[in-house]
Amino acid sequence: MLKTLDRYIIRKFLVTYCFVVLLIVSIVCVIDLAENNIKYLEHNAPFNEILGYYGNFAIWIANYITPLTIFIASVFVTSQLAGRTEVIAILSSGVSYPRLVRPYIIGSVFVAVLSFYMNGWVIPDTNKERLHFENEYRRNKHYFSDRDVHIKLGPSQYLYIKTYRTGSDSATEITLEEIEGNKLFSKLSARRMEWQTDTNKWRLKDWRKTVFDGKKEIITQGNKLDTALNISPKYFASKYRVNESLTMKELNAYIDDLQLRGAENVIIFQVEKITRYTAPFAILILTFMGVVVASKKSRQGAGVQIATGFVLAFVYIIFFTFSRTLAESKSMNAYIAVWLPNIIFMGIGVYLYFKAPK
Repeated sequence: MLKTLDRYIIRKFLVTYCFVVLLIVSIVCVIDLAENNIKYLEHNAPFNEILGYYGNFAIWIANYITPLTIFIASVFVTSQLAGRTEVIAILSSGVSYPRLVRPYIIGSVFVAVLSFYMNGWVIPDTNKERLHFENEYRRNKHYFSDRDVHIKLGPSQYLYIKTYRTGSDSATEITLEEIEGNKLFSKLSARRMEWQTDTNKWRLKDWRKTVFDGKKEIITQGNKLDTALNISPKYFASKYRVNESLTMKELNAYIDDLQLRGAENVIIFQVEKITRYTAPFAILILTFMGVVVASKKSRQGAGVQIATGFVLAFVYIIFFTFSRTLAESKSMNAYIAVWLPNIIFMGIGVYLYFKAPK
């Protein structure tokens, strides 16, 4: 049962959080629009699509900066209470320090749960539209330009493509091999491979297949052959921030698919998944830390405490970004790297908690 103190602090905390989010998102959107307005004019971007883009962009950026804004809100509200000696009055009335922190934790749990749901299921769908808009009107049109591409389709299937044309969804000079260990079981070659949208299969033209059975070679060939492969034109589409456009279910399936193929870039999507689970804990930790930092009345006023809060929040963001880079480059274990900022800042928060006057 929430008491008057809880309702009072939770209301101020959440209102301040919403105000800070609205303020920062508005500033970021205005700056982004000013920087990219010329691109929109050059690409003749429709006005309604621009509005839709910034609606999706605002949702994404609001959730992205939530750890920062929740920390700023906790520092701002607590420093105001401390500046008006309300914290001293509350503690002097017999309320324990953990009891004072409780309403902040309740508010941050609500924000953390909402953020996790948005980040895992809602925002990836809005990001599909946002990233499509950026690819269409803000970035150069994507063309798959790699040559001599080797792709692992499964545990024993390997595909070689000399060239791929994005516009026609077709490839030239392809070879599909079935290899287990050091033994080649079959080899399928074709002059050209084209995607069939009606059947979701690839059509091989001027194909030749060789099956190796001991010392025997069984050869078949023909002009056309429709076959299903564990790959589609999406593989050759733009990979621009695709990890941000996958829901949790899609992300898990994508990781499983990449691991089956033995792809090297699977670490990027694994780090994305881990990050989505660490973000709610970051919200709780930074809220706790913000309360502890700002609960002591400062002679310099609340401005110093708020400035300190900003500095600590940006240090956290820099540290988190650096740790994520280490994880994606495989310089450090992904779980350790992504969780490390939370662990360290939790330690700092606990230290400050025991140092705080109670």
